[in-house]
Amino acid sequence: MQGKFTLLRDTRTDGSFLVHHFLSFYLRAGCKVCFVALLQSFSHYSIVAQKLGVNLAAAKEQGQLVFLEGLKSCLDLLFGEEEQPGQPSPLQFLSGSSRDLRALFDFVQVSLTPCARDSWKGPVLLVDDLSVLLSLGAAPVAVLDFIHYCRVSVCCQLQGNVVVLVHSSEDSEDEENELVVNSLCHHSDLILWAEGLATGFCKDVHGQIKIIKRLSLRQAAEQDLVQIYQYKIQDRNVTFFARGLSAAVL
Repeated sequence: MQGKFTLLRDTRTDGSFLVHHFLSFYLRAGCKVCFVALLQSFSHYSIVAQKLGVNLAAAKEQGQLVFLEGLKSCLDLLFGEEEQPGQPSPLQFLSGSSRDLRALFDFVQVSLTPCARDSWKGPVLLVDDLSVLLSLGAAPVAVLDFIHYCRVSVCCQLQGNVVVLVHSSEDSEDEENELVVNSLCHHSDLILWAEGLATGFCKDVHGQIKIIKRLSLRQAAEQDLVQIYQYKIQDRNVTFFARGLSAAVL
């Protein structure tokens, strides 16, 4: 699957297991991955990836993985330390000098543009999670512009894939976040929507996932294809099953 924009959405639950899946999946497939990690540290992702059989440190050293550690970049910018002297921080908008996300887009574009010695397969942009940019003060229009340019560059020009996680809440008062979420849903090829159970916590079923294949995005007359499964997160994998058919019930 090339040239696709996949939206990972979570409501009343933590959808980060989907991020870990896509990160390990694309690295194992030999793709060049630019990971804009705004939520956790490199060591956190590395520990989880190791359980899934992927060595992030090795992938980084080999040039397969370009990792932006958002937490560190924020601190470096706020305390006046430059990660690479002479180069603007990808999160330059935090300094107030510019309100757009051009520097972040430039970072993604430079990271994924193939060079002559690259032997990696199609490029992939992974973002965890986009909602953090809004929390850091980026305007919804700036966030949507950033994703638009990434889709044009990565999906259309480079024939790669973009995978983005956003948090959402159906009764949220955060209008800016919901505006971004709804707009991204409209432009996605595939939506994986993880939701907590309406009945609350259950040790045998951790939530349900709605898989929405946006057939209407390509052909207006087509209906979107929706499938719903329940899931249980285990130490090294995730088990999916039809609603009401968990091992505990049967």
